[in-house]
Amino acid sequence: MEMTFRWYGSQFDTVTLQQIRQIPGVTGVISTLYDTAPGEVWPQERIHALKAEIEAAGLRLSGIESVNVHDAIKVGSPEREQYIANYIETLENLGKEDIHLVCYNFMPVFDWTRTELARKRPDGSTVLAYTQKAVDAIQPEKMFESIAGDANGAILPGWEPERMAHVKELFEMYRDIDNEKLFDNLCYFLRAIMPVCGQYDIKMAIHPDDPAWSVFGLPRIIISKENILRLMRAVDDVHNGVTFCSGSYGTNLENNLPEMIRALKGRIHFAHVRNLKFNAPDDFEESAHLSSDGTFDMYEIMLALYETGFSGPIRPDHGRMIWGEKAMPGYGLYDRALGAAYLNGLWEAIDKAKKRGI
Repeated sequence: MEMTFRWYGSQFDTVTLQQIRQIPGVTGVISTLYDTAPGEVWPQERIHALKAEIEAAGLRLSGIESVNVHDAIKVGSPEREQYIANYIETLENLGKEDIHLVCYNFMPVFDWTRTELARKRPDGSTVLAYTQKAVDAIQPEKMFESIAGDANGAILPGWEPERMAHVKELFEMYRDIDNEKLFDNLCYFLRAIMPVCGQYDIKMAIHPDDPAWSVFGLPRIIISKENILRLMRAVDDVHNGVTFCSGSYGTNLENNLPEMIRALKGRIHFAHVRNLKFNAPDDFEESAHLSSDGTFDMYEIMLALYETGFSGPIRPDHGRMIWGEKAMPGYGLYDRALGAAYLNGLWEAIDKAKKRGI
């Protein structure tokens, strides 16, 4: 296991590489070319520059999150062939730079959905939160407006203003796309890119839909053990794998997270580990990482990863805003650093207990 930290680049992130380097146990960074558009080819020289900047700070570029998939690929329009070719070229450029992990998602329109970016908790911290009641009461094109005021000036991944300006057109694109069509288009995409993934040993790690149910009537397919195992069988290649995000799969309380991890043994290439606190099945907020602060048993999640031989990158996922920090919601320094230390402590305890036969 390698403990990592998500970083959006020096132009976009309030957290610096020097700060990340000082978090005990964090050796890698998960990054991206944040100013690239879905479907755009990533030039090798820009990838090289990103990697060199991270390595100069004493860290490793452990993977990319995300190389976004163009909507033409998701809906299966004739233009998808060109965008798949562009994606393959980007993968080739990543492979030439010795980068072997790509996290991506296949969610229509919204990459993730929250109805609040700064819900205040009893301890005074603020967190991302979701309530179905708020979603039901708002028009999709107004969704971004309803939360933008709490973004602390950040450009939110998946909620870029230029994308949100075309929400109505995006919904029209997906009008005839149901779960089966979206699944077929995902398999088509994966089968097309598997040869280049095999050539450069690039592990594609699909991120689950968030939340794990339909929002605004849009299809959602990466939501459960059954669905993700179906995808693993449909494209049965070790390079077709999973980003196991406890906070996204965990939005549906019917998902048994440790059981899912064990069912996906050998196909989890990346892990996002965080906790949620539920007020109702369709009303949740993101808590501190500690088991006692939320709904999930984080020890059991880490134990399942350990016992299945997981050796890839883990990152502490969304954190609370604490100690007066102003940053991209969910992506400040302080609480994620606490999360990294906590997860490292769980892993060390599990490892030592196993080695002692306890």
